[in-house]
Amino acid sequence: MTDIPFVDLSVHHQPRDLRDRFALGITKLLRLCADTFFARRYGHRAIVLETVAAVPGMVGATLTHLRCLRRMSDDRGWIRTLMEEAENERMHLMTFIQVAQPTLFERMVILGVQWVFYLAFFALYLLSPRTAHRLVGYFEEEAVISYTLYLREIDEGRSANPPAPALARHYWHLPEDATLRDVVLVVRADEAHHRDVNHGFAGELAGLSPAVAPAPYPTHAQDIRIAA
Repeated sequence: MTDIPFVDLSVHHQPRDLRDRFALGITKLLRLCADTFFARRYGHRAIVLETVAAVPGMVGATLTHLRCLRRMSDDRGWIRTLMEEAENERMHLMTFIQVAQPTLFERMVILGVQWVFYLAFFALYLLSPRTAHRLVGYFEEEAVISYTLYLREIDEGRSANPPAPALARHYWHLPEDATLRDVVLVVRADEAHHRDVNHGFAGELAGLSPAVAPAPYPTHAQDIRIAA
């Protein structure tokens, strides 16, 4: 079985200024909405939230790409990192669709939320890339918490633990006998990595000293076409 990296559940960026507090406040508000709407239906929560989580990486990569073209400057590896983040979040979505089929109402919610969030995040990134990355960092902190709670539900028998979808086994190099619990573990490790990368980007844009190395990334398949 693939090695599942350790996830430090205590990581939290303490707000330093108004922009950080704004990002944290928005995150807590959206967390309240998700808790109210989904309660403990973590599979359905994952489907809706991952459609949103895949947006920031693509927006950030696009605007960074355009900025580098205008300035004729190097991107320092940001574009590839953000594009990979967007694809990774999309693979989370494709996995959980096979675990919990979204209802028609949830599909409608996805359509509305995705467009509203895309436009809002695009505008935020134009105005303040630092705040945008801090917001994503806080989003990922909450994602780590949500997947930890999902693991508890599985371990305590309140949520089913079916076999892992074939797509997930291929993408994360999981064994044939892997279960949903194994999938949630690697997804949580992905989110911890994104959490630290985005907080690091925000800190770099704020002129802070380099952050510690981000949480280790689980191994992913390079060719996902055969898994799709």
